[in-house]
Amino acid sequence: MNTQLSTPPPPTLLGPLECIWPAAAALGEGACWSQREQTLYWVDILSRRLHRFTPADGLRATWEFDDEISAVAERASQPGLIVTLRRGFALFDPARPDRQPEYLHQPEPELTANRFNDGKCDAQGRFWGGSMDRDCVAPTGSLYRYDPDGQCTKHETGIAVSNGPTWSLDGKAMYFNDTVTSRVYAWDFDTATGSLSNKRQWLRFAKGDGFPDGMTTDAAGRLWIAHWGASCVTCHDPVSAAELYRLVLPTRHITTCSFGGADMCTMFITSATSGLTAEQLEAEPLAGGLFAVRIDGGGVAANLFGG
Repeated sequence: MNTQLSTPPPPTLLGPLECIWPAAAALGEGACWSQREQTLYWVDILSRRLHRFTPADGLRATWEFDDEISAVAERASQPGLIVTLRRGFALFDPARPDRQPEYLHQPEPELTANRFNDGKCDAQGRFWGGSMDRDCVAPTGSLYRYDPDGQCTKHETGIAVSNGPTWSLDGKAMYFNDTVTSRVYAWDFDTATGSLSNKRQWLRFAKGDGFPDGMTTDAAGRLWIAHWGASCVTCHDPVSAAELYRLVLPTRHITTCSFGGADMCTMFITSATSGLTAEQLEAEPLAGGLFAVRIDGGGVAANLFGG
């Protein structure tokens, strides 16, 4: 259980929101800052692309895949990344662009209408990834934990679109978005075993406020949640879920947020063009772009995969 008692203060922005890569991504997602490389990885799921952006020199790189790529984490003791592709967990080393990703485990081969979506590692180096119905309708998705020893455990089922997770600063609570139902859930999290218990609804988005997509935890313990369909990222108290701040963006489909930069005070935000009409695309020329804004206090480093 999350033991934080005091309500953290609202965040303070240190500068303006900027679009640092007007990529027009169909479905930008998976922003993950590499401490080792001082660069940001992010994906365009529907275009099957992995992007890399280096703030120090503005360099951009892109890799194309045969399958959708949806989430990224660095490996702790080996070069390269663990990623989720359409059918499951895989390894990919961007330093070897001639090398194809290597699938590690495909947990649901019989569900051909599913694909994997969001995911990240816990502090113990286990990768959590969720699957979903590719049409975002049927509750055929599940939440999995993939351990460095190759064991894969299913923790939750009946999900149409899975997003998250993130953890409380003390590691004792895990949060997860069931996007289609507009609900954010919390579990008590056993750091030693990676087991979940005491599931409860932590937050439900109000009608007209979009749908909860990707999220992250900052250095003050606050949770930040991207709103699909509502042009914003909101910041919340980790216990009460009270909204502390709302960051408005110039396009409606906001997909994920993640901290990075040399001082971890830059929030990177992805977005999507998918689902927008021609009129909306004309009105939102930065749709699908990668955005950045500096925030006082910043975030915590992304956890690494133990394998």
